[in-house]
Amino acid sequence: MIDALLERFAIGPEVARAARAAEARTGERDRSLRAPIEARVLAAFLDEGASESDLAATYGYGYDDAGRDRYEAILARVLGAERAFARLSFASGTSAIVTAIAACLPQHGRILAATGRPYDTLRNALVDAPYSLVAQGAHYTEVARASTGGADLAAIAKAAASGVDVVFVQRSRGYAPQRSLSAVECGEVARTVRTVAPDAFVLVDNCYGELVEAGEPTHHGADAVMGSLIKNLGGGIAPAGGYVAGRAEVIERVAARHYAPGLGTAVGPSFGFTRELLHGLFRAPLVVGECLAGLDFAAALFEELGFGVDPLPGAARHDIVQAIALGDESKLVAFARGLQRAMPVNARFAPEPGAVPGYPEPVVMSSGAFVSGATIELSCDAPLRAPFEVYLQGGTSRAHVAAGSLFAAQELFKESK
Repeated sequence: MIDALLERFAIGPEVARAARAAEARTGERDRSLRAPIEARVLAAFLDEGASESDLAATYGYGYDDAGRDRYEAILARVLGAERAFARLSFASGTSAIVTAIAACLPQHGRILAATGRPYDTLRNALVDAPYSLVAQGAHYTEVARASTGGADLAAIAKAAASGVDVVFVQRSRGYAPQRSLSAVECGEVARTVRTVAPDAFVLVDNCYGELVEAGEPTHHGADAVMGSLIKNLGGGIAPAGGYVAGRAEVIERVAARHYAPGLGTAVGPSFGFTRELLHGLFRAPLVVGECLAGLDFAAALFEELGFGVDPLPGAARHDIVQAIALGDESKLVAFARGLQRAMPVNARFAPEPGAVPGYPEPVVMSSGAFVSGATIELSCDAPLRAPFEVYLQGGTSRAHVAAGSLFAAQELFKESK
C-alpha cells in the first residue's frame, strides 16, 4: 500500500524513507482483537431480527416507529446495556452527555468529574457557559488523574464519600496531553464509587471509544455511556445524532429531559434515516478496525520522523485518536494544511487557526467529511497551546489515514526547511 501512495503522490525521499520503515514496523493489526467485536455486532442484528419494514420513515411525532425501536434495541445489545436512546435530535456527543448528566442530577445536585478536567466544550457546558449546569445550581468538583495517567481511585472514593449524585468519566484523551482510559478502567471507577456512594450514577463519555475494545464501559459496570452517532457507531454513514445507553432508569430520565416528562421514548421521528443508522452500525466494526490500522501507521511514521506520539505504534488503543507532539504553533498549522490536501471534500482549502465555541484558545482543524463533524472520517484538531499536540482522528480506510499522514509529514518537512 505505502509504495503505491508514495509513487502516486510524489512523496519526497525523506518522508518516503520514514514511511517504508513505519510500514515495516506495523503491518496488519492483530485480527484476533477485531473478530469478537465484529461477531458482537452481527449477533445483535441477528438476535434482534431487523426486517426490511423497519427501514420505513416516520414524521411528525414519530409514534410507532418500529425502525427506531429496532435500532435502539440492537444498539443496546452492542453496548451491553439494558436500553438505548438514540435520536437525530441530539446535535452532538456533547449534547447527549450534558442531557444525560442533567437528567440524573437532582436540583442543586453534585457532579464529580472523576478523570480530571473534561474536554473544553464539555467543561464549558457544565461550568462556564451561560445557563451551564453550575449556573443553574449544580455543585461541581474535579478529581485529578493519578500520576500513572489513569483514574485516581483512592481520591475518587474520598471525594464521592463526601456526597455525589453523578460521577462523570471521560474515556478519551479529550484533546489534552493525557492517555485514554480502557473500558475496564472505566468500570473500576464505577465499582469504586459504588462502595461509598451506591445511589450515584456513573456516566461515561464513550466518544471515540466505541467498538475499539472487546467490551464497552457498560459491560464493566458503568450505569450509562453517551456519545455521538457520527463517530465510531455511525460507520461513516449515519447523518447525525447522539445516544445514551445503559440502565433502564437512566434512559427514562434522559427521555423525560430530552422531550418532556410523561412522553418517554415513544416520540421522535426518524425522517427516513433509519436505513443509514442501521447500515452504519453494521459496518462500524470494519470501519473502526481500518481506522486503528491507519493510526498505527501514522504513529510509526511520525515517530520515525522524530516526533513524540501517543499511543506508541503497536500499543493497545482505547479510542480512535492519535496524539502527535509537534512542539510549536507553526508545525500545528503545517500539519493541518498537509492533512487537508488528502480530504475527499474541500481538499483545496487551507486551514487557519480561529476561535471555536467552548475553547479558550484558537484552534486549527482539518476536515473534509461527507458528514460535517463526523470524526470517524479523517480529521485533526489542534488547540494552539502548550505542549502543541495535534490530535489525528478517524479515517474510514487505512489507506486514507496513511495518505493524509504522508501529506501532513511532507508539509512538516517543508516547514522545517
